Amino acid sequence: MQGRFRIVALVFVAIMLNYVDRQILALLKPTLAAEFRWSDQDYANMGTAFQFATAVAFLGTGWFIDRVGLRRGFALGVALWSLAGMAHAAAAGVAGFIAARMVLGVGESVGTPAAVKSAATYFSHSDRQLALGIGNTAPNIGAIVTPLFIPALAVAFGWRATFLVAGGLGLLWVAAWFAVRVPPVAADAIAPAPVRWLDVARSRATLTIAVAKVLSDQVWFFMLLWLPDLFHRLFGLPQGMLGLPVALVYCFAAAGALTGGWLPRRLMARGWSVNRARKTAMLGYALLVTPVPAVMYLHSPWTAALLLGLGLFAHQGFSTNVFGLTTDLVPARAVGSTIGIAAFCGNFCSIGMIQFSAFSLSHGWGYAPMLAICASSYLVALAFVQLLQPHIVPVSDTGDGPLVLAH
Repeated sequence: MQGRFRIVALVFVAIMLNYVDRQILALLKPTLAAEFRWSDQDYANMGTAFQFATAVAFLGTGWFIDRVGLRRGFALGVALWSLAGMAHAAAAGVAGFIAARMVLGVGESVGTPAAVKSAATYFSHSDRQLALGIGNTAPNIGAIVTPLFIPALAVAFGWRATFLVAGGLGLLWVAAWFAVRVPPVAADAIAPAPVRWLDVARSRATLTIAVAKVLSDQVWFFMLLWLPDLFHRLFGLPQGMLGLPVALVYCFAAAGALTGGWLPRRLMARGWSVNRARKTAMLGYALLVTPVPAVMYLHSPWTAALLLGLGLFAHQGFSTNVFGLTTDLVPARAVGSTIGIAAFCGNFCSIGMIQFSAFSLSHGWGYAPMLAICASSYLVALAFVQLLQPHIVPVSDTGDGPLVLAH
């Protein structure tokens, strides 16, 4: 087990660096917008370019991970996104940043299917939820570390250095990944059967995960891209003070990911069925997001950070259970393809939220409409999960059968 948790540690670091690379632009927005004279629409277009490239890449990266193998596929993805992150330092205008963001998005699309497939490959069903919970804290730790260190690094060495340092850390990770060897647990990961992409795409399990990802991802990507700006606009915080409340929000998110792995596991240990434990946990998290719109009526950035932190705590708990639901419903050999397709849907549909945010801000509506969408998304997602999967039966309990069983 100790060796398997070395895998968890490496996956954790990779996804943490993934979110460091993608969040740098949001934190340096005031500085870069002043230097390059960006409008809100320019910034939204950069976010859209990233989401579009990531979404399109997700159609193939999950299948790619299933086909070439987890070790090689994960390493290639991390190397590509690290080099793309470093390329931001050479950008001289909007077009250059858009190009760098698109390549970054293609590389980072490997992260999610590789992380979930790692849990399905190296852990038994009883331990996967814990591994997923630990792994799903990584985006939040990245989102905590980035606002605490990146602004200071940019002030000391310049904004270009921030991109070079973050990308260089990813290249070091690739060497560490190849140095660790742990035997897989899942039998179909040892000698994987061919995966037919169309079979995966047409399955009811994939539709379930895709709908849940669409409705939850739009909230995550909205927060990731616009949260620093929200604190800047609502509370007048300058560049140097944005990091601390943003970091506090993501501290709550990290805790949510850990509870998202622990809670259903605990309920199952008490004799609850997978179906009851999974859906009860998801309902609890969905309800916790509902007060988020009240942030518009607060006067303290710290109180706002606590309320938004509660929302992202719930998001990460819910998201961890969506990944757990994937490993419940899908054989290990097809987890990468399933997550890839679902993540394509989540990333692509999130473009609408990003563009709507710019539209709302430019028309004087502020952040209220987006926060209202955030409050309701998870309850709607759970309703669709119940409709499509009225009774969850783990695939390991059905003999790890063919994908047609999930249709």
